[in-house]
Amino acid sequence: MGAGAVYFHIQPKRALLGDINPELMNAYQVIKDDWQALESSLKYRQRRHREDADKYYYWLRARTPPQPSQRASRLIYLNRTCFNGIYRVNRRGQFNVPRGTKDKVIIETDNFSAISKLLAGAELMVDDFEVLVDRADKDDFLFCDPPYTVRHNYNGFRKYNEVLFSWADQERLASALLRAARRGAKILCTNANHQSVRDLYSSPEFKQQIVSRYSRISADNASRRYFEELIIQANI
Repeated sequence: MGAGAVYFHIQPKRALLGDINPELMNAYQVIKDDWQALESSLKYRQRRHREDADKYYYWLRARTPPQPSQRASRLIYLNRTCFNGIYRVNRRGQFNVPRGTKDKVIIETDNFSAISKLLAGAELMVDDFEVLVDRADKDDFLFCDPPYTVRHNYNGFRKYNEVLFSWADQERLASALLRAARRGAKILCTNANHQSVRDLYSSPEFKQQIVSRYSRISADNASRRYFEELIIQANI
């Protein structure tokens, strides 16, 4: 749910938040409904990590707890202690990022109580993006932040994105957003600045703008640099 930061910045009274990743959406649901249990579980994981970080990291990485609050704390623990904060799974859907150098499981800025309150008016869904986009109606604000797959995968993200979000998915997203725009939804979407993507949004309903941002998510320092992004708008 790349749109999460936008939601917390705008803080609307009502919203629909969704992602295809069930572990991510479970974490949001637990923060919304049972943040105390999550906080308690994270404190436990911090203690175990201090005892033997390597052993505990790989032990927990290989397991999926049945309880929602423990699954949520596992996701947050792995994200905070894995290499470079990368979320990556293999073809079996198993998280496979090695342990990193950071050891803080509890962060001083954690405020799950406040986040829980901000999520009070949000409906959380695990579903395909097209189902979510098709629910947007006239004057609804729709923000999408898809993986940056381009045609023929000439963007350096092939290994990360290929299974998660294909070019066919990019085409489906563009079609769904065009339908939403014609219903009167206000649309803001980030995407790769590539000719193949720009061509998808060439309909007069869309406006395009190119911006740049710095990306730190890479195992190679040379790849941590500014990238151009495409901002797609409609009815704004």
